[in-house]
Amino acid sequence: MSAENKIQLFQKQSVRTHWDEEQEKWFFSIVDVIAILTEQKDYQGARNYWKVLKHRLVKEGNETVTNCNRLKMIAKDGKMRMTDVADTQQLLRLIQSVPSHKAEPFKIWLAKVGAQRIDEIEDPELSFERAMETYLAKGYSREWINQRPKSIEVRKELTDEWQERGMKQGLEYAILTNELTQAWAGKNVKEYKKYKELKKENLRDNMSNLELVLNMLAEASTAEISKEKIPKGLEENKDIARKGGNAAKKARLEIEKQTGKPIVTTKNANNLLDKPHKNIEIE
Repeated sequence: MSAENKIQLFQKQSVRTHWDEEQEKWFFSIVDVIAILTEQKDYQGARNYWKVLKHRLVKEGNETVTNCNRLKMIAKDGKMRMTDVADTQQLLRLIQSVPSHKAEPFKIWLAKVGAQRIDEIEDPELSFERAMETYLAKGYSREWINQRPKSIEVRKELTDEWQERGMKQGLEYAILTNELTQAWAGKNVKEYKKYKELKKENLRDNMSNLELVLNMLAEASTAEISKEKIPKGLEENKDIARKGGNAAKKARLEIEKQTGKPIVTTKNANNLLDKPHKNIEIE
């Protein structure tokens, strides 16, 4: 079975999943999740439950769950068959509609997250504090954690500069980020994530201190050069991004020359942290 199509555990029971590299999304077999939450005895019972639930959601005007995709997934007979799938957001919405004691922890967690988000809108400092607590819980060192907010600040200054130059958030930001990353690291963002065996994870959260510093240098250099050169259009901004990235590349090559070690490595959060990386569990 390919890396994109796996059987994964959900509450210690198997769920078929598919990783879409282009969208950078996991998709989950809805029938498998329904079977677990409703404790169905067989696959047909889970299919019937989903059929009834889907019809009810359509009548309620719910589009989030009812507009699910269909993908080919391996069935119990070993053949690839079409099945309804949901991305993470759709799956969490679906769980809210299932009356099950197994779904209750997720519902409580979703309510807690929603309440926290409302609190953070009222007091943005709470967002920063919770982020720091999460990084500590995952095993990041305090030195790395202290550096991470600075990398966010540098990134924000760069995107503000791109906005000032008329660049559009989304595709054009991604193109420019690829240019500067390719320049300093020798890989674009997708290649870099694949090199570190990442999927949905944040690339910066899986960088070493030196990788993070050099990425910050590339972004800060790009912003400063842009302010001086005042580029117009995507192509001129791409040229500035390459120049900013090349400034960080020179620093990378010099450090590698002095240390004899590569800075861009396959190491990710699982083997960079002071203690093994762990997922934050739903209480």
